[in-house]
Amino acid sequence: MRPIEQKDILSYRFLSDPRYNPSHTRAAFVVSTADEQENGYESRLWLYENGAVKQLTDLGKERGYRWLDDDRLVFPAVRSAAEKKRAENKEPFTAYYVLDLRGGEALPFFTVPFAVRELKVLDQKRLLAVGGFDKAYPDLYAADEETRKKVLQEREENKDYEVFDELPFWHNGAGVVNGQRRRLFLITLDPLTITPISGPREDMGGFTVLGDEVYYAVQNRGPRMLLKEFTLKARNLKNGETRELFHTDSFMLSRLETVGDRLLLFGGEGKRYGLNENDYIYEIDPATGERKLLFPAAYSLYNSVGSDCRLGGGRESVAVEESFYHLTTRGGDSVLYRLDMDGTDTPVFTKPGAMDCFDIADGKALCVGLYDMRPQELYLCDLATGEAKRITDFNGPALGDKYVAQPEPLSVESEGLTIEGWVLKPFGYDPKKRYPAVFDIHGGPKTVYGPVFYHEMQYWAGKGYFVFFCNPKGSDGGDNAFADIRGGYGNVDYKNLMAFADAVIAAYPAIDPKRVCETGGSYGGFMTNWIIGHTDRFCACASQRSISNWLSFCGVSDIGFYFAPDQTAGDLYDDPEKLWAQSPLKYARNVKTPTLFIHSDEDYRCPLEQGLQMYSALVDRGVPARLCLFHGENHELSRSGKPLHRLRRLQEITDWFDKYSAEK
Repeated sequence: MRPIEQKDILSYRFLSDPRYNPSHTRAAFVVSTADEQENGYESRLWLYENGAVKQLTDLGKERGYRWLDDDRLVFPAVRSAAEKKRAENKEPFTAYYVLDLRGGEALPFFTVPFAVRELKVLDQKRLLAVGGFDKAYPDLYAADEETRKKVLQEREENKDYEVFDELPFWHNGAGVVNGQRRRLFLITLDPLTITPISGPREDMGGFTVLGDEVYYAVQNRGPRMLLKEFTLKARNLKNGETRELFHTDSFMLSRLETVGDRLLLFGGEGKRYGLNENDYIYEIDPATGERKLLFPAAYSLYNSVGSDCRLGGGRESVAVEESFYHLTTRGGDSVLYRLDMDGTDTPVFTKPGAMDCFDIADGKALCVGLYDMRPQELYLCDLATGEAKRITDFNGPALGDKYVAQPEPLSVESEGLTIEGWVLKPFGYDPKKRYPAVFDIHGGPKTVYGPVFYHEMQYWAGKGYFVFFCNPKGSDGGDNAFADIRGGYGNVDYKNLMAFADAVIAAYPAIDPKRVCETGGSYGGFMTNWIIGHTDRFCACASQRSISNWLSFCGVSDIGFYFAPDQTAGDLYDDPEKLWAQSPLKYARNVKTPTLFIHSDEDYRCPLEQGLQMYSALVDRGVPARLCLFHGENHELSRSGKPLHRLRRLQEITDWFDKYSAEK
């Protein structure tokens, strides 16, 4: 048996987006792989039919597909010379190809003159699309060729400049979004016609279809995005009539769904638990817009189990007749529940691990899952028996005879709470020896770690480290109250983490307490910065994509202007002392721990200046510090960054830990 190596992540296969065709006779899904030579990723469409899988496409750029009917798939692609030239010129367009499974290659299908963000097939001749546009040119999609060329030329001449007049002005993973909007269109084929549904000054916030009408939420955006304002409208797809159901300025919209003949609205006012409050589900009267509470969710309605072995997403909820199947995070697992229209929410598949995305047919869920300490595979889950049949073995060869550390559960009572976590033993573990360890803290904070395959943790275990991780207060997996740490960052959560570290060291005497390292990203990066200012118990730390100063975070993060005051329970203008008291930078004078900082220059969620402030403070005070900056990466570096950058990041952290945890 051999340990998992750093470069093994280049061999993993990442699965996403399983979807049945309309008659549920076959399903498609996406398989992605790392391309080391191009320092990127390739993705291909695969088919599941009659219990077997086969590859459908092989150009390496196929994703975002939809079933047009039982036999045909449509997906966006840039294949022809003309399309490639338009892409090089940064012209807004999306070209769709159609693949007929009865035979033949994928053929050009239709092209629309805007970037499609979301696509829904109504029937073989009609589709709904959410397209991106610039508020300065809301009708560019309908302009003649001369006008379009003029606009593109103007953009080219001004490419060295950015003008901000909105908040937010950028968004992680999307770059500068100042002036960018989303608009809903009806696309009709043969001949191709494009009909706008939402208005030129409206920004789309979600849509669903019920009968002959599409229900959609819009906001008339001003300079500042408003979190709790939207208007719900309905457009009849046959006669084109539009009506307004209601307007609100006190409700945060999460999404719209259709279940049977019911129209559902997800979201809430956030009065009890702020922005992280789990959704309320309301039934909306399609005629009057009257809202009736159906289900006040105490737990999340999605999967928040962390892993660095995913790429691409998929559906986390599916409506089947009069039932709404959805993922929810309970403890450290992502499991499947069924919400019926009487408000009853019932567990239907609870295998430990993480169901990442799924579709349902004939009482079974076809899902991508992280189960049994394996990377992702495709599973068929019987909802009646709870049994899961693994369909694929994409990642079996990558693991081969590799040592995969099994998570050993450990819990501790701290501050009146039960904190759950896990411990991985090192490769070749000998209880008579002494080992270094890595304490890994998750981001969020409203996410969880769980008993699933995590490459970086397995790599460290393979190198001879104990690895341990847990879910302190503020994490998901519990109810609203457990996830709520507003105004208390660095308080109960810090005490929970230190209590867990104490419990692990007490339970595993082979861990050398003088050789314990610590790391975390995002919220975990915040907590790393907090930890080094409040204890010197760790021999080395690695702070990744972190927050160090809530005061400056307010003005530079894409979510700062609303997330910071909500989470700190403080106002930048009236009580900035609350934000400063919860800022790790305030305590930088206490730091003694050698600390590595990892940051990306396109991280607009926790911008570079946050890491620079903490790094500068440590160097200024003579504390060993190092900052590794990744160009062209964003907040998702560790999860979907370029393959070679991910390798370098992991090597930087490991080298830092090796240096300071070496046996003296």
